[in-house]
Amino acid sequence: MTETTQMPSPPPGDPAKPRSPEFRLAANSLQGLRQDLFHDAFAYRPLPLRSVDGPVTRRLPGRLREYAAWLPHAVIVTAALFAVLIAATISDRMVVVLGPITAIPILLTMVRPVVAFWASMAATPVSVLFGGSTGDWPWPPAAFMVHLTVLTVVAIRTRPRTAAYMWAVTGAYAFLAEAVLGRGPYYGSNAGPMMVISALILLVVAVWHTRKEARQEVTAQQTVTAHERSRRTLLEERTNIARELHDVVAHHMSVVAIQAEAAPYRVENPPPELERAFATIRENAVAALTELRRVLGVVRAEDYEAPDAPQPTLADLDGLLANVRDTGLAVEKTVTGAVRALPQGVELSAYRIVQEALSNSLRHAPGATAKVEIGYVLGGLGLRIINGPPPASALLKPSPGAGHGITGMRERVTMLNGEMTAGATDEGGYEVTVFLPVTATTEDGS
Repeated sequence: MTETTQMPSPPPGDPAKPRSPEFRLAANSLQGLRQDLFHDAFAYRPLPLRSVDGPVTRRLPGRLREYAAWLPHAVIVTAALFAVLIAATISDRMVVVLGPITAIPILLTMVRPVVAFWASMAATPVSVLFGGSTGDWPWPPAAFMVHLTVLTVVAIRTRPRTAAYMWAVTGAYAFLAEAVLGRGPYYGSNAGPMMVISALILLVVAVWHTRKEARQEVTAQQTVTAHERSRRTLLEERTNIARELHDVVAHHMSVVAIQAEAAPYRVENPPPELERAFATIRENAVAALTELRRVLGVVRAEDYEAPDAPQPTLADLDGLLANVRDTGLAVEKTVTGAVRALPQGVELSAYRIVQEALSNSLRHAPGATAKVEIGYVLGGLGLRIINGPPPASALLKPSPGAGHGITGMRERVTMLNGEMTAGATDEGGYEVTVFLPVTATTEDGS
């Protein structure tokens, strides 16, 4: 028979005792109240200048745009002056005292928002003391306007939780003034209007904060999405380049292996050393081809099929231009320098760059004219593809693009250690300039 032991319950004040959700909520609220209204009360938070990139301010002249950046500061200063005028209408003799008392809390919102709230709370009983009988309790007219202004500005400049704590403190002061201190027979209570109006203002500000945060999150998400899309496009373009290089290099390595195997049979009574040399060449070519297919073959999609026809070169450019002309783009080709055979990778990249540049011209400038310039220069190949602006009488409208074509061209140029510039022309067209370096080789291949 087993004996069970019962653990003693913790004493009432033991911190290990689980707390109720209500207790934790109240403790977190008090902790947030201390953090927002006491610990961070004297934090220096200067009011930043207003952005001048809005739909209205960006249309203003230069000097007015500079002044528009100070609009929030001007509004706060105007509110402070208006509060001083209200105080002056109540008591001309005490305006020297009431003026600073009403203006300072509003002006403090530009540098220390939480301090401005406490200053407004402290200025309220002082206004009652020096303002005389105004018939309003517990906020005289000037203090009423000052406190609403301070609550609004501080709520805009802080987070909604801090504004909620300030509203609660305002309600506690109203309850204390009404229930404990009381009011004279000539006073009318404005605690209810203060709490209702301030609650509506803070609710509107909270909704504004929520919309602003949501807009910022959407903007950040769109930025991340655009970055990921650009990165995915770059990876896809690299994959396409790797596929083409795989086909080009595999073709050449296969030719080397076949020629190395057939070479001894072209010589009558070849020496054993020559046969071994060609056998070694063939073995290395086959091994390199196998390794190439193993490494670069992973970039092929499952449904990708190697092209049956050879990869295009600059010699096939006339056919491309003929197809482009059939679509309505008037294009001219100019070749300068001594035409010579270039490495197949350079020929293929040059063909693809011209192809993509002309495709962009068809999309963004339908009905325009284009020019393709090819320069065989010392040390490499120069390309210049330029199109004019689309004519006003064009039947087709330009279609927006995502910039993927430019990304692919830059990736090809970077792969070959070349240089590329792309941008709009002064006439309203677009120009792409590329230089692809080609290492000079001697007759023996060195």
